[in-house]
Amino acid sequence: MLDLLEVASEPNRRRLLQLLGSGERTVSELSENFSVSRSAISQHLLLLAEVGLVSARKEGRNRFYALKQDGMARLKADIDSFWTNELDLLVAEALALNSHSLQGDS
Repeated sequence: MLDLLEVASEPNRRRLLQLLGSGERTVSELSENFSVSRSAISQHLLLLAEVGLVSARKEGRNRFYALKQDGMARLKADIDSFWTNELDLLVAEALALNSHSLQGDS
């Protein structure tokens, strides 16, 4: 299973999510913002779709991509959880260091 944070953290995919924040776009429209090939952008979009962050619909010869609100909500929850856990660990380490430092002063 793919890790949502790992997929979203890659710079090109992060930029794709930012661009899609303003609304639905075609692969061609999105590709104009990158120095990598249109094919590479399509691969990034497929990965984002696989983890549920974007949806795709086909209209004629164009494929339109948009953010999936439920996927973005899951990403936000994962980020919030990550930082909460990291901050809890940091506080615990600081308290342990402080406790150890105080014991050394006795």
